[in-house]
Amino acid sequence: MITHLKHGRSDGERSQDDVRIRAGVEEILTRIGQEGDAAVRDLSEKFDGYSPTSFRLSESEIAALMNQVSTRDMEDIRFAQDQVRGFAKAQRASMRDIEIETMPGVVLGHKTIPVQSVGCYVPGGKFPMVASAHMSVATASVAGVPRIAAATPPFKGTPNPAVIAAMHLGGAHEIYVLGGIQAVGALALGTETIDPVHMLVGPGNAYVAEAKRQLFGRVGIDLFAGPTETLLIADETVDGELCATDLLGQAEHGYDSPAVLITNSRRLAEDTLLEIDRLLAILPTAETAGRSWADYGQVIVCDTYEEMLAVADDLAFEHVQVMTDRDDWFLEKMTCYGALFLGPRTNVANGDKVIGTNHTLPTRQAGRYTGGLWVGKFLKTHSYQRITSDEAAADIARTCSRLCLLEGFVGHAEQANIRVRRYGGLHVGYGKPAE
Repeated sequence: MITHLKHGRSDGERSQDDVRIRAGVEEILTRIGQEGDAAVRDLSEKFDGYSPTSFRLSESEIAALMNQVSTRDMEDIRFAQDQVRGFAKAQRASMRDIEIETMPGVVLGHKTIPVQSVGCYVPGGKFPMVASAHMSVATASVAGVPRIAAATPPFKGTPNPAVIAAMHLGGAHEIYVLGGIQAVGALALGTETIDPVHMLVGPGNAYVAEAKRQLFGRVGIDLFAGPTETLLIADETVDGELCATDLLGQAEHGYDSPAVLITNSRRLAEDTLLEIDRLLAILPTAETAGRSWADYGQVIVCDTYEEMLAVADDLAFEHVQVMTDRDDWFLEKMTCYGALFLGPRTNVANGDKVIGTNHTLPTRQAGRYTGGLWVGKFLKTHSYQRITSDEAAADIARTCSRLCLLEGFVGHAEQANIRVRRYGGLHVGYGKPAE
């Protein structure tokens, strides 16, 4: 039996939010498409109180901002990027071009080609998301993307030096201090001063996620990476303090960041609820984390591990932290999630900031059909074909001709028949199958 000790907001309430956000985003994107730079500037003034001479930073401005970053912070940024780059390089090495001869004279292959331009959005209005620059910019750089345009909102009215440093060190070719819908809209649609990109990547709030959804098709996107989601799967091998710390540690991302505990221990569930109340009284970010927990937090008690697994796969959360006596069992059995964090020594913050895996992950059950951002998202796999002998050309064409006529495509069949006539030395009448 599955028991909810705490519910979040209802699906109906969340749907109402979605309708409101969808309409607002559509209106803003239409403005950007019609008015270009004028709309972008007006929106930046409205939402961020920021209107510089140019939203794109010059090389000298970047250098001046980087000089404000302390030596220790710069070392930490470089360390984190080394981890992200190292894992991305290993992933890239696993993707190889191939070419095979499937039958004598027939050669098939594929090439992996980088997306030619990418817009990397790095959130930062509430908290300067330094790590998001590593995840998108540095990973795109490893993939070999020739034009990387990065955008981040001003932080307290000015560019954040650490975020700008991370973007620059990650390999960004263009850096814009621009946030929210106006940033992703300008990058995707283009303006008088910003060339459009082929693909948008990076996490963001509900408005940014909805903007990416509406822009998909006009440009590619990595995935729907909206507000952070955290799921703990825990049993009595851990305690309430640890669970409460890990739930609230992610709930502080924003006012709409779901954090859920699934457990087969009612005692652990109740202890966690008590610890959450205690920690909210002392957590400096309690105003954000507490509201997020009140509206989106859940505690679910199950009877069995099998029930815990079923509920977790149904939720398909972005981050899934597993702290049980059978972590490897969950690793083997789980199928729908963004990323797994196995064992009490591991935590989601590691993945967010430094461990090396990418923290841009699917939310809102998108883990049912896609994984997270990785070097492969910046690469396109393109196939090619080559026939190298007359005999192979005629052999393939004869079968092709018959299959085309089976479907009623006479013109298609003639493409094959002319090869039979030219390379096979046989006459095939127009619209007749090759024998």
